[in-house]
Order: sequence, then C-alpha cells, then structure tokens
Amino acid sequence: MALCGFSMLSLFSYLQFALLASFCFAADPFVSNELHVSYITVSPLGVPQQVIAVNGKFPGPPINVTTNNNLAVNVYNELDEDLLLTWSGIQMRRNSWQDGVLGTNCPIPPKWNWTYQFQVKDQIGSFFYFPSINFQRASGGFGPFIINNREIIPIPFAQPDGDIVIMIGDWYTQNHTALRTALDAGKSLGMPDGVLINGKGPFRYNTTLVPDGIEYETFNVDPGKTYRIRVHNVGISTTLNFRIQNHNLLLAETEGYYTIQSNYTQFDIHVGQSYSFLVTMDQNASSDYYVVASARFVNESLWQMVTGVAILHYSNSKGSAAGPLPPPPDDVYDKEASMNQARSVRQNTSASGARPNPQGSFHYGQINITDTYMLKVVPPETINGKTQATINGISFVKPETPFRLADQHNLRGIYKLDFPSKPMNRSPMTDISLINATYKGFIEIVLQNNDTIMQTFHIDGYSAFVVGYSYGNWSEDSRNSYNKWDAISRCTVQVYPEAWTAILISLDNPGVWNLRSENLDKWYLGQETYLRIVNPEENGKTEMAAPANVLYCGALKSLQPEQHQSSATSIFGAENLAGCLG
Repeated sequence: MALCGFSMLSLFSYLQFALLASFCFAADPFVSNELHVSYITVSPLGVPQQVIAVNGKFPGPPINVTTNNNLAVNVYNELDEDLLLTWSGIQMRRNSWQDGVLGTNCPIPPKWNWTYQFQVKDQIGSFFYFPSINFQRASGGFGPFIINNREIIPIPFAQPDGDIVIMIGDWYTQNHTALRTALDAGKSLGMPDGVLINGKGPFRYNTTLVPDGIEYETFNVDPGKTYRIRVHNVGISTTLNFRIQNHNLLLAETEGYYTIQSNYTQFDIHVGQSYSFLVTMDQNASSDYYVVASARFVNESLWQMVTGVAILHYSNSKGSAAGPLPPPPDDVYDKEASMNQARSVRQNTSASGARPNPQGSFHYGQINITDTYMLKVVPPETINGKTQATINGISFVKPETPFRLADQHNLRGIYKLDFPSKPMNRSPMTDISLINATYKGFIEIVLQNNDTIMQTFHIDGYSAFVVGYSYGNWSEDSRNSYNKWDAISRCTVQVYPEAWTAILISLDNPGVWNLRSENLDKWYLGQETYLRIVNPEENGKTEMAAPANVLYCGALKSLQPEQHQSSATSIFGAENLAGCLG
C-alpha cells in the first residue's frame, strides 16, 4: 500500500499515522518532534567518555510547546539496549500510557522507534525529559521541556528579554553501564568526579582544582535586560547550590506553578527539581561573572572539585571573571537554613497558571483527607544477598509487563495491590506492590527519611501541595504545622536527612502513576512504587484506552508485531498530513 507517494508502511505505522492525524484536526494545535537517542564521545571533565546524546546533542534539544498543544514525539532508539523516555512533571491527563516508565510502557528495543502521543493539558512551566531505565540518565539523554502560556493568559511579571536554560548535575567519568555494575555489586558510587553545567565542565577558576583545556559554558547577556533563567538539576544524587556572582535570583516559578516572587542570593536545587528565576543584568561590566553550582550537605573541603562553574558574559564586558567563587551557604550556626528556604517557596495565589482563573483558588486546606500513607526510607538493606533500597521495607521489582496493559488483558499475578500504608515490623523484602489509591480521593503522603543523606521524591501524573517539612519523626501532631493556605504545588520534593516532608494530592487523574526516589541510585535499587487509580464507573471518558501503537512485552510479548523504523518527518509532518488528507 502506498500513502501519498510514500513507501510501504507497516500496519503498526499506519495506525500511528491515523491516530496522529485525528490529533491534527482536534481543537488544539498539533506539534511533532523527532528525537534520535544515540551515543557520542565527549570530554566534559577532560576525559573522553561515551555519553547519551539526543539528536547528536548533549544535553538534548529543548521541546518547546504551548499549553494544550497535542504533542507527538517520535523517539528513535539508536542505543545498544532498551530505552524509555519520561517527561518529568508533565501530567499526562488521563493518559498514563505515555508516561515512559516500566510500569506504564514497554521499553523501546534497540534500533526501533516509538511515538509518544499526549496533550500538555492545562500546564505551563519548566520541565525536562530523560531516560528512565538502565541508569541511563547518568550518561545523559536529558533535555529541557518548556510549556509556554497561551497569549490570552498573562504571566505575573514583565515579559523577560530572553530565556536561558541551565541544566546542572553531578557527573562521573564512568558511563552508566559501569555505574550500574557497581550498584549491582553492592558498592556505593562514591564522590562524583564533578558537576556539569549544560554538559560542560568548570571554567578554570582555580588552576589546582581544574585542569587546563576543559570546555565551559558561557551565557551571553546584555546589560540592563532581565532574563528568565530555568535551572534543572538533572544529576544522580547530589543537591546543588546555585548562585550567580553579584546577581539576585528572583524566584518566579517551579515545576509549573508561579511562586511568590522572592529574592535570593543563592538557592538549593535538589535532584530532579526545576526552577525559574528572573535575573536582571544590573551590574557593571568591568568583568565577567561566575555562575556556580556546588555540592551541598557534604564535606566541603573534600568535595571542592565537585563544583560546576560557567561564565555570565555581558556584551560590554571588559575582562574575564577572576578571584574566588561566591561563597556557598554557611549552615554551621543555622542547621535549618536550607529547610527554611524551602518553606519560603510559596504559591502565588493571585496569578493565573494555564487557565484564566487564579491557580491558587483551589482551597486544599479545607478538604478532608481520605487516606494517609507514611512512606519510610532507611539506608540500603541486604535482601537475599543483594543490596537494595526500600520504602516501608519493600524493594520494588522492575516489572516486565506494564500494569494497565495487564489489566486490559485480564492478566493475574503481575502485581499486588497491597502496598502498606505505614512501615511494617518485618524483614525487608522484594515485591511488585502498588498503592491501591481511591479515585477522587484526597491523599496525605508523609515521606519519612531515616537515611543519612538528602533525598528527593517524585510523583508522576500529579502535582502535590508541599504542606510541611521538619526534622525528627512525623506524628499526627505534626499536622498543626502544615501550611494550609499557599503551599507550593510541585511534582518533586526534597526530604532532608532524619526528617519528614508532608504532601497532599487530589487524585483526579486516573491511571497508574510512578512514585519514586529521584536519587538515581536509590531508584535503581528499588526505592519506588506506583499509585493505581481507577474510576470504578469508568465509561471511556475518564481514562484513555491503550494507544494504537502500544508496545507489548513480558507476558504479552507474543502480541508484538515486527517493527520497521520510519521517518517521523515524512509520516507525521503537518504539510504531509495536509497533502494526504486534504
């Protein structure tokens, strides 16, 4: 069969085409992207190493869309192992089939391509994409994902003069396969080899700590202008303190929600988190300025080399940056400084988000809690002779068959709906145990970190109201300290060592959604679960069916037809669709 002069298409690709064509004629615009994920060799810290590039770039190119766009992302897996991309913070309304984690998607095999199809419904803000399996994020594969306001929705600040994306993260000169081999052997990854800023190593601010010849990032700006700077921590496990020498950071947005605008001279950004700052170039141009991302909550003298340094270059600058870096926070006499900074991040309840109404009009503090889950994490434990990470004593086993796919095919024994709502007094175990969550419930989740390291947790498909932080063990009396008025809503939240964080979630998005440690090593070792949220009166309107191009694996592998790669540009491009269907 020929389609408008194109070569033969498999039935599989044709179904993709038909579905995407229907998207194209929906009320909201259709946008397509093509991402080729492959290996390249670069030397970000002066040592040649294999990294994961997207469209030949490290980090990958931005996906830039507008609220309510229908999006098709055709992902080509040019690696030598399975691949899944996930979209950190994108809520995938009613469509967990596109989430890109093992509980919702079969992996894309090597030399195959697969098209994600979803709508960025009622969202704005700064997010990023990354590979979710095989520890691949430790080698790259990440890139920014920006959702812009529709023109009819004002932003709560003057239109910036420019937009700058900064991706920061701890980095090892070993690739992801070597790092996961170490984890499989029960070893700690140890101190990272450095911090990258936009995939590049540090400016040589210190001739002892930084070798010569390392490529560094430069941000070119004009004096007097204000830029929206979107900062993402895409690292493995290290909290980074972000600062720009002599410049204030005016916080404006985090993970899709506008914040009360507060000025900071430095800001802690935990693994997996994203922030937007408004930065005005109000300094003189006698020299360039340092942009710094340095490790937090570590032995600073030992970790001096784990510092990322880029350059802010004014167009009329008269010299290079010189002298010592702006100092990191000093917590010696204020152990709660970082936590107090986190508490200061509050929602701008007078600003519109993706919709015309103020985003803070949801009075979450007046809603009755329907379920409480206390999720406790401890240092890694030995289970059946292997080092594992747990939540409530359960180390999650990587599923072979996606859960909703198993449901649709009436498979039994794929998972259990018995995840404990509190820590159990029993030996740790491995299992595939999900939270049986109630559709339209209002759930309280308390993240209790009894480990000695900082952790972050992420919930797919939702944003959660971050209502409380404190050191020690949570108790019911802790609710008296909750922020019930203007807590920020976000998808990735930090949990301080020997401390707790409380979040509230309105469960209005049916599907199966991943809840995980965003610390990549802990996630890899099993520190995750899923919320299964099913409308008991499902009639096809609250949750989307499996897409026409669904992949099959595990117990359903026999249903998967052979696939041949095809060009997303030739099949899905808007001009070709118009020519074929007009």
